[in-house]
Amino acid sequence: MNPGSRPALTLSLQFTRAGDLAAHRAALPRHRVRRWLRAALGDDVQAAEITVRIVDAAEGQQLNRNFRGKDYATNVLTFDYSGAPMVAADLVLCAPVVEREAAELRKPLAEHYAHLLVHGALHAQGWDHETSEADAEAMEAHESAILQALGLPDPYAGG
Repeated sequence: MNPGSRPALTLSLQFTRAGDLAAHRAALPRHRVRRWLRAALGDDVQAAEITVRIVDAAEGQQLNRNFRGKDYATNVLTFDYSGAPMVAADLVLCAPVVEREAAELRKPLAEHYAHLLVHGALHAQGWDHETSEADAEAMEAHESAILQALGLPDPYAGG
């Protein structure tokens, strides 16, 4: 890939039919989601196929229980199927959890979604914050740099 060029990205953006997701749809216009995900793709990625699915609490809890053995809905789950140079992944975000966290953090919903999409896309490329403190610090620093390059605030600043 040429320096400065971005990898091809095939994006599927899906919303559950459950609940009122108007605010979530408004926070996630396709062009923004594409921009956030592209920014998170590493230099070694030539192409990516990513599905982003926004789910309710019941589906989020079921997926987290079935695939991670944790019986609660979490903010983002990453299902990665292949790494660079061709990344294929599903990112599942739980709307009520994301909304609650954004309110607790006093951040706009779109800003929190941007952070979680970048976070999930990094997981899809092999980044992991649960393996060691050093890995967590490296992943957080990379997320912060990506978000700041997008003109968004550092999600880890101030505590």
